[in-house]
Amino acid sequence: MDTAMLRSLKIFNGMDEKETVRAAAALGVCERAYKKGEIIFHTGNTIDTMGMVLSGSVIIENNDLWGNRTILGYIGKGQFFGETYALLENTVLLVDACANEDSRIVFFKIGTVRRLAASGEPWLVKLLSNLLTISVRKNIALSERSFHTARKTSRAKLLSYLNFISLKKKSTEFDIPFDRQQLADYLNLERTALSKELGKMQNDGLITFRKNHFVLNKTKSQKK
Repeated sequence: MDTAMLRSLKIFNGMDEKETVRAAAALGVCERAYKKGEIIFHTGNTIDTMGMVLSGSVIIENNDLWGNRTILGYIGKGQFFGETYALLENTVLLVDACANEDSRIVFFKIGTVRRLAASGEPWLVKLLSNLLTISVRKNIALSERSFHTARKTSRAKLLSYLNFISLKKKSTEFDIPFDRQQLADYLNLERTALSKELGKMQNDGLITFRKNHFVLNKTKSQKK
């Protein structure tokens, strides 16, 4: 990966060219391709490496012994994953990071930060600041799911999620990143119950949808 590309990454924000090169070398930056469905990080393992999606997307999920899957998050292009586990030494992964489609991932060995802490490298403070920002944003993203799943009914969960995506996209017409099963796993719903409720919501005029494309419709009371 060339220096110009590296400097465009959020983890190197605020660094000049020389600092970026030194930081990238210390972090052992490398790139790897994954096929759809391939596991990037496995539950039960420990890691010292953080990933960033260069192209494609990644799903963060938990799979229990009985085959139940819970989707905890979607990681799109330019977003990071694994940073918390990578920074906490000997902390076992409780989730899988799985390629949601054919993807290219850039890895950063941020576990080395602990070893470099006393080195006095001028770029290290900038790196730590950037890692803090990345981590805080990730925590906000993870809390979003809790906000949706805390709702009591299937409809309330769906409306909460769709309203959030609408606000994020700044439009009442948008595509969601999940297929129907993934959306059910994300909202902690049975797929049949989710599909049934979506149909009811469309019949009630609240939404129009086809596959993962949605339009939120204003009700008569909202139009007045």
